Amino acid sequence: MSVKIGEKVPNFGVSEWVQGAPTNFDQEKDHVVLVEVFQVNCPGCFMHALPEAINIYNKYKDEGVRVLGIATAFEDFDKNTLENLKMLAETGKVIGETKQALSSYGQLQEGDKIPYKIPFPLAMDNLTKTTGEISQEKIMEFIYPQIPEFDSQPEEYRNQIIQRVKDYMKSKEYSAETFEKFSLQGTPSTILVDRKGILRDISFGQSGHVEQMIQKLLSED
Repeated sequence: MSVKIGEKVPNFGVSEWVQGAPTNFDQEKDHVVLVEVFQVNCPGCFMHALPEAINIYNKYKDEGVRVLGIATAFEDFDKNTLENLKMLAETGKVIGETKQALSSYGQLQEGDKIPYKIPFPLAMDNLTKTTGEISQEKIMEFIYPQIPEFDSQPEEYRNQIIQRVKDYMKSKEYSAETFEKFSLQGTPSTILVDRKGILRDISFGQSGHVEQMIQKLLSED
């Protein structure tokens, strides 16, 4: 089942920590936790989301806010790899579309390195090779968070969506635990959890309201 805002948050999935001390939501009680979910091959993640997360880390790290980075993969499985995440953490080097886009905007140093260091812990999402039948239950679990009023839609529309999701699931080489557990729509995405371990917000893309929400959560008892 997918996680709902306002409920106790389950732990995210990690295959390996590449930077910082291993942790998870159940170990971060009394902290507001911001998880920045990104892909190594995602230009927008590096142009907007990660700099925003670094800014939040620098401003609020002494006020009880934990920022964590999880690299996931729901496409481009040859580029969104643990190896490329380790290279990023150790050297600042980027690859693929990220490298092309940042280069065209003049935002790289030495040809392939980002001009900033990611200061918070970084981990790789838990990826498992997809096998077996795609059940109707799995398909519906994917659809409902995206289209809550799905059941009231015309039958033809419902069938089209079901087929599209089935084709998408068949095309996926790997299943990413955190990405799917939190029904994320893409990258960059943020997951925000309060001091009591309750899921308070999930945002996709450039939301612009994350810092405001963190200030609100810090002011709560």
